[in-house]
Amino acid sequence: MATRVLIVDDDPLILETICFFVSSFGYACDTASSGLEALDILTREEFQIIISDIVMPGMNGMELLKQVKNFYPKIGVIIVTGYAENYSYSDVIRAGAIDFISKPFQKDELEAKLDRVVREQNMIHELERLSNCDALTGLYNRRYFDIKLTEEVQRAARQDYRVVLGMLDIDCFKGFNDTYGHQTGDKLLKIVGHVLRTCTRENVDFLFRYGGDEFSFILTQTNIDQASKVAERILTTYRDQEFDIGETSISIGLVQCDPEENKSWQENSSVLVGKADQALYKAKNNGRNQVCIWSNIQA
Repeated sequence: MATRVLIVDDDPLILETICFFVSSFGYACDTASSGLEALDILTREEFQIIISDIVMPGMNGMELLKQVKNFYPKIGVIIVTGYAENYSYSDVIRAGAIDFISKPFQKDELEAKLDRVVREQNMIHELERLSNCDALTGLYNRRYFDIKLTEEVQRAARQDYRVVLGMLDIDCFKGFNDTYGHQTGDKLLKIVGHVLRTCTRENVDFLFRYGGDEFSFILTQTNIDQASKVAERILTTYRDQEFDIGETSISIGLVQCDPEENKSWQENSSVLVGKADQALYKAKNNGRNQVCIWSNIQA
């Protein structure tokens, strides 16, 4: 997926020029003519880098930088200034910018700064991936689940789309482990990780080893009917594995995220997990090897 860059400047000619340069470097580029327009775009779309002029009407680049650092801290911001402006390199770096460029600038200078930002972001992303990853299955771990669920609940509310949480458990896993040994049990856990990757969308959905033989997944921009089909596909794909899964099967509980306004994002996330767990236990109590939706058990 190409790095996305948002250019912010109130001068149409500068916008067009910088966007032309950035596109020629191989990056995806969008533009905004003011800080306020940029913030509006950020509520709907994701970017890795912002290049912003510092002097703009309504909201200047420093004010935009402050808002981005507060609400989108992973976005790298490069501030562009003119020689006559009263901001130094240290001013913008202390304010949270990742880099600074003065007008007029050369195309090569802009390309070098963008490439450096991307390298640093990729390095940080890889370090985060390693710290948030389950070593056995390669899925995200429980620590990252708690972070990511709250993030996705917030993003879904902000961008007005649906999110579904699924909790998954391997039925009869203890007996399988006792019969075939822990090494074979570990292979079975890896199989589940592979099945989840096969049945979900890369870079769109999020997959986790929740703990032991329990897994979870967050399906974004998905309603409960679509999620139910994904869950059924997970069950079918697991049953069709060439690996001998013994008497094991999979049970899944699903719940669609509907945040309550009187609760914090963390509280809404906790409620969501509780509902998904209830649906999972209902699926197991109903005979295992099935999908249960939380709203159905409340009807």
